[in-house]
Amino acid sequence: MDFELSDDQIALREAAAALLGGRCSIGRVREVAAGASHFDDALWNAMADQGWLAVERSESEGGLGLGMVEVVVLCEELGRHLAPVPFLGTVLCAGALQRAVGAGEVSDDALVGERSVGEWARRLSSGETIGAIAWSADRAALSARRDVGGEWSLAGRSDPVVYGALADLVVVLAETSEGSALFAMAQDASIRPGAEPAMDITRSLAWLDLDDRPALRLGAAQAADQLLDRAATGASAEMLGAAEWALEATVSYAKDRVQFGRPIGSFQAVKHRCADMLVDVEGMRSSAYYAGWAVGADDPEAQSAASAAKVWCSDAAGRVMASALQVHGGIGFTWEHDMHLFLKRSQLDQMSFGGAAFHRERLARTLRRRAEAGLPVL
Repeated sequence: MDFELSDDQIALREAAAALLGGRCSIGRVREVAAGASHFDDALWNAMADQGWLAVERSESEGGLGLGMVEVVVLCEELGRHLAPVPFLGTVLCAGALQRAVGAGEVSDDALVGERSVGEWARRLSSGETIGAIAWSADRAALSARRDVGGEWSLAGRSDPVVYGALADLVVVLAETSEGSALFAMAQDASIRPGAEPAMDITRSLAWLDLDDRPALRLGAAQAADQLLDRAATGASAEMLGAAEWALEATVSYAKDRVQFGRPIGSFQAVKHRCADMLVDVEGMRSSAYYAGWAVGADDPEAQSAASAAKVWCSDAAGRVMASALQVHGGIGFTWEHDMHLFLKRSQLDQMSFGGAAFHRERLARTLRRRAEAGLPVL
């Protein structure tokens, strides 16, 4: 089996690196972070022009006709450049709508707010509107109920939502009397929350208080699990990109920083730290890309692969960032150095869509079900 990226996937990665390298310098990231929205609309429009937001949309509908592995490729580069754009949430929302229509859960002309599902999917894929995912590690925190007329409404408070303050459409994972389910909810200026102060200044963050918000049901527990798998995989890929930057920056610094008349990279303790960082980064790459393949192929191991990737990438990203700070020494803690921007972004990604502890428990439940059914767990 060939585990390498295809020529087309490599070309996509190189094109993404070129676009972000030209339009998303760290100076530009800091400039956007100093603004109110923490959103680079010029970069967003350039990404839309390249078709990134329609990466999974069929070619017949104007998309690239690609899959989850290509989403991972793009998320990795976005994480490496700290891109201040709501890519993952928007692509996940568009995918959730398209899957719901394909599964027959909703019709293309079903309304979410004042727009149809089909129109929302098109606008998300073109960058005209922004999407976000509302979720909580506490399953009881978000709930949905159906009235006598069959209409659904949401209640509760989500975990922090990346770009929740800018989102036009929010896909919500909520609990119902019949179990977990997936819902779509429209936002406008009258109900959109304000952005909250956050350690990660490269992105906007908001908590969504859902007080009887009308919503459209997109699917039951399986749809909710599939979305969580995709979200965990995308977040893992973003952590991979940030960890790659940290490793490269640390090795470069260790070569240049001289102490006791020698580059610090020649000291055994520093060599060992950098070697451990490399092992962690390559482990992150293997787990994130395997999860991307499994989720994209609807493989029976998809849920296990996504949770395993989130566990490994969350833990490994923490170790990589800690080692990078140690090797950089005092300069790594300063506001002027870029290290803290990657550290804080990585910390948020580690907790987004469930931290390592959450996904260990989820993985254990998945494997237990397999064992009880007499299936192999490895």
